[in-house]
Amino acid sequence: MENFAAPARPIVARMVEAAAAEPHRAVAYQGAPGANSHIAAMQAFPDGLPLPCFSFEDAIDAVKEGAADCAIIPIENSLHGRVADIHFLLPESGLVITGEHFLPIRYDLVGTGAITQVKEAMSHPQALGQCRNWLKMHNIAPVAYPDTAGAGAVVAELNDPAIAALVPPGAGQLYGLNILAEDFADADHNMTRFVVLAREAAPLPTDGQFMTTFIFEVKNVPAALYKALGGFATNGVNMTKLESYQRGGTFAATEFYADVTGRPGEPHLDRALEELTFHTKWARVLGTYRQARERG
Repeated sequence: MENFAAPARPIVARMVEAAAAEPHRAVAYQGAPGANSHIAAMQAFPDGLPLPCFSFEDAIDAVKEGAADCAIIPIENSLHGRVADIHFLLPESGLVITGEHFLPIRYDLVGTGAITQVKEAMSHPQALGQCRNWLKMHNIAPVAYPDTAGAGAVVAELNDPAIAALVPPGAGQLYGLNILAEDFADADHNMTRFVVLAREAAPLPTDGQFMTTFIFEVKNVPAALYKALGGFATNGVNMTKLESYQRGGTFAATEFYADVTGRPGEPHLDRALEELTFHTKWARVLGTYRQARERG
């Protein structure tokens, strides 16, 4: 709790106390009260108790240790790409993906003075990237901070009119700051996708559209990725996300994170996953869950 700025600590303490009394209702998220992840947690779990955590690792540990029933983690943004390195965090955690949530993203500029006094704006690097054109147009220098709402708490603590914060709507009032500009971003389609992580997979409903997320490592041979993905094409499986990343700093073994539509048990997806195992060193399903938004 000491990692949060002083104005956020009393609010964090109340939320932590409430979650501790009913951990089966607790939803861990990264960020201070008022963060986009806080908003996503309340939207996705209206009866839940949002549990603020300073880092993504802290949110995952809260679930692993039983302090929360689940965590909600942002993984990608429509303007700025990858948010959390879930392909690093999730496999080592033992948790599974049980759901997804989409949150439209807008920001307020908040501070202790007037907008004409502002020289710098603090926020999460994702938020700064999503508003970089707006900031440049207003001659405001970006300053990175681990959390959007947490930046608001820091600005309240600093009480310097030259330093403002980019925060989600509502966070400025939470920390007693002036709203200097509101409801803006560089594009109206600004959207962040979150995934829900839990200790165990929940039973899937019998109807609806589903997503399956998995990771795999290709063999170090020519056309390895082409061969690994061929089964998804020939079996008509729609792959909506594919990202590569390096593990261990060797640059010799490439691993991939993928989302496909469908669920294990569907013949076409089962055939594609079986073929994937023939052309990879290993493959692991991270979760199957209902689609929050229909894919084409």
